[in-house]
Amino acid sequence: VQLQASGGGLVQAGGSLSLSCAATGGIFSINRMEWYRQAPGKQRELVAGISSGGSTNYAASVKGRFTISRDNAKNTVYLQMNSLKPEDTAVYYCRVSASFNVYWGQGTQVTVSS
Repeated sequence: VQLQASGGGLVQAGGSLSLSCAATGGIFSINRMEWYRQAPGKQRELVAGISSGGSTNYAASVKGRFTISRDNAKNTVYLQMNSLKPEDTAVYYCRVSASFNVYWGQGTQVTVSS
């Protein structure tokens, strides 16, 4: 099983980016899909999560600016990030729970300049 994340990059404050993460390699029964991030010198933190039924939750710092969604047919999770701030700069990781296993993507860098 592999998680391939893409969509990171450099953007000015106030801009937008969209991340995607596709799970491949025979993964079945995906339950929860999540995005985490880790800034330099800080612990990895949960940004947003979405259940198999579509229920979502967000970190307080991104609520109202970020939107998580998923396409079950494509085993893909998305993160739409709007009104980006310099403090959103981090490596973003996707995490997928399926069949009692947890899988992590390789991370994609998001840099927001002021």
